Amino acid sequence: MELGIYTFADTTPDTSTGKTISAYQRLRNIMEEIELAEQVGLDIYAIGEHHRPDFASSAPAVILGAAAERTKKIRLSSAVTVLSSDDPVRVFQQFATVDLLSGGRAEIMAGRGSFIESFPLFGYSLEDYDELFAEKLDLLLQLTGKEKVSWTGKFRTPLNNLGIYPRPFQEKLPIWIAVGGTPVSAVRAATLGLPMALAIIGGTPDRFVPFVDLYRNTWVKQGRPMDEFQVGINSHAFIADTSQLAADQFYPSYAEAMTRIGRERGWSGMTREQYEFMRSEQGSLLVGSPQQVIDKILYEYELFKHTRFLAQMSVGTMPHARMMRSIELFGTEVAPVIKKAIQ
Repeated sequence: MELGIYTFADTTPDTSTGKTISAYQRLRNIMEEIELAEQVGLDIYAIGEHHRPDFASSAPAVILGAAAERTKKIRLSSAVTVLSSDDPVRVFQQFATVDLLSGGRAEIMAGRGSFIESFPLFGYSLEDYDELFAEKLDLLLQLTGKEKVSWTGKFRTPLNNLGIYPRPFQEKLPIWIAVGGTPVSAVRAATLGLPMALAIIGGTPDRFVPFVDLYRNTWVKQGRPMDEFQVGINSHAFIADTSQLAADQFYPSYAEAMTRIGRERGWSGMTREQYEFMRSEQGSLLVGSPQQVIDKILYEYELFKHTRFLAQMSVGTMPHARMMRSIELFGTEVAPVIKKAIQ
């Protein structure tokens, strides 16, 4: 199993000090986090795309390009690229450039995003939400497959045998589809033969089993080889030396972030009781000691047989030293046990 980290580059007030980290400092911290993730043997670091004042990651490819020059092995991905409101040609060119800078370590995790601010920002209508994604994904996949492309769609000017450059270092730039639990998304990913990344950030993981089964069964019906089958699970996680320390350190920023975003969507605020339920053995939060996180990843593996797990450790602003310790524990104590258990 591949193990890694993803972040949205939060720039919210630190709940322990009340001070808001600057975008400059947050990006500096991310460079250190990526370097450490590679040093402790993690496989992937991914950056989400957002266009809000509480995140500093509106241009993931730029951040990953900087990381490419400071690392040698770790894979560099978006998590996600909001493809519906972007130009697939530019997305391809940007990540092909990251791929060249990194010597073949770039990939794109394409999705529709968890927020909608990019649609009015770039002149798109939410009424076209599904159609935009389907059309732009089709173009992006064509760009990864051949150098010169002829293509016609509804939302973009046609391409008439035009070359798209630069080409990536890898023979083919990897594309993952990020989904949130809609069955049509699982069917689409399997039909297209694309790996699927599933976000499990609430409730209990076992309720997603039918969803992953739908993806797997559709994959088989398409006659695709199982040695190419890939499923990733993306979840909120945090690790400290003891269970209580992890719970107490993660809760303030996590509760603030979930309550703030929840209000925007008409949800109730996060309580400590809800938080502790989500930390339970069958809950969606991987927050605890190294052994607790190991147990939960292996529990989810029994459910899904997934090939990748990515942890979002910064949900709200965490002190940098705590983040670095969590990454260190993930790489040195959790990852070796998981990789030995899942050969």
